[in-house]
Amino acid sequence: MSELSLRTSAIPVTDPEAGLRLTEIFYSLQGEALTSGLPTIFVRLTGCPLRCVYCDTEYAFSGGERQSLEAIITTIKSYPCQRICLTGGEPLAQPNAIELMQLLLNDGYEISLETAGALTVKNVPPAVSKVMDLKTPSSGEVDKNLWSNLDYLTQHDQIKFVIMNRNDYEWAKATLFEHQLDKLVGTVWFSPMFTVAEEVVASEALSSPDVPVLARELAEWILADALPVRFQLQLHKIIWADAKGK
Repeated sequence: MSELSLRTSAIPVTDPEAGLRLTEIFYSLQGEALTSGLPTIFVRLTGCPLRCVYCDTEYAFSGGERQSLEAIITTIKSYPCQRICLTGGEPLAQPNAIELMQLLLNDGYEISLETAGALTVKNVPPAVSKVMDLKTPSSGEVDKNLWSNLDYLTQHDQIKFVIMNRNDYEWAKATLFEHQLDKLVGTVWFSPMFTVAEEVVASEALSSPDVPVLARELAEWILADALPVRFQLQLHKIIWADAKGK
């Protein structure tokens, strides 16, 4: 499937004056990857070409509000932080995301980009740390992995596998060794699928969800095989469950 066929007509793709369709901007602690635990400004763009079965941000698939790049940057500057995570949805579904990243880099911001790996990262500025998923079989979107993206990754970047079961683990392990991913990027993450129960999400107290049994199993598998990867849990889910804006 080509990249263009993955796009949605609701997302601007060429007009630089169209700005970006934005779901939310918020200030929180980063819950994943190398900057986990650090205060971060999250810029969540609207729209995604994928429909992973475990997606926890379906509210960003559609809707949102069209804003100019200038307006987005003005909001970003209202927060006491120089660290930004551009996320979605899928940020690269909107090509003006590249322009936004460049403008923010020019202003001295440190940027990480969370991308599903189905659209090319070729034009992402090198100073941006790409945190790219490789979709496992149980995601339902393994056929969308754009393998040519590996050619544009460096030690400044990260790769993440979301593991749902042993089959996903074995696939991820084989992919890790086949492409020597631990030598290609700075960090390879293995993360257990972490679903927050609806009753926890609905709780006004935002009680923390239980860590899934899969997390313990995945940790044991990694230890048994002595994999050159890093295990991670989604910190924000442990603290705030699936609350929006957190």
